[in-house]
Amino acid sequence: MNVFNQLSIWLSFQLSIIFIIGIPVTLSFWSIKKRNKAVIKLLSIYWKISLLFFISLLLLIGKYNYALVITNISTLLMTVSVWFWNDINDELREYDFSYSLVTTTKIWRWTITFISLNFFIQSLQNLNCFSFINSDACGIWLQPSSNLYIIIKNLFNFFFGANFTQTISKFLGLFSLLIYILGLIQWSIIKLPKNGRNSCFSENGKN
Repeated sequence: MNVFNQLSIWLSFQLSIIFIIGIPVTLSFWSIKKRNKAVIKLLSIYWKISLLFFISLLLLIGKYNYALVITNISTLLMTVSVWFWNDINDELREYDFSYSLVTTTKIWRWTITFISLNFFIQSLQNLNCFSFINSDACGIWLQPSSNLYIIIKNLFNFFFGANFTQTISKFLGLFSLLIYILGLIQWSIIKLPKNGRNSCFSENGKN
């Protein structure tokens, strides 16, 4: 793996901290303060979907072979989740550029899309990492999760006086993945046919 590719992957993970976690947290509090129901609903859906990204980090810590596949699926689902809803899209289009909350939300949506596409393109350059993340060539994909593992391990030991191992992380990741898949199947069978691409954010009245 060349130096440029390593730097690109490292930068992608650093940006993901900002745009997958940092900015959505800011937008969540901002939208609540402004009482903008469309953005509040969009962010609530996003957080539910983005749980898969955090699950993939647990699997990367546990060095689960297909963790990178799940990471790519998670970023794809996050992108879909912020563009999918017709009623939210229609509502956001009603605001002009001067309304900073909505403008920031729109920019953030495009950034999430770029990050998702960038993750996928970079992953294609290391196809073997999709099925065998433990190979030497895939070490750069494990580095960000290794740093997270150290943080979680120290916190786990501080609060519970126990050792948080990679095996525990893999187990928690796989168990969470099972629950996530069951929830996604339930939504696909029950709610999607009923509501379609309507998020129902305005059921209690628009702001």
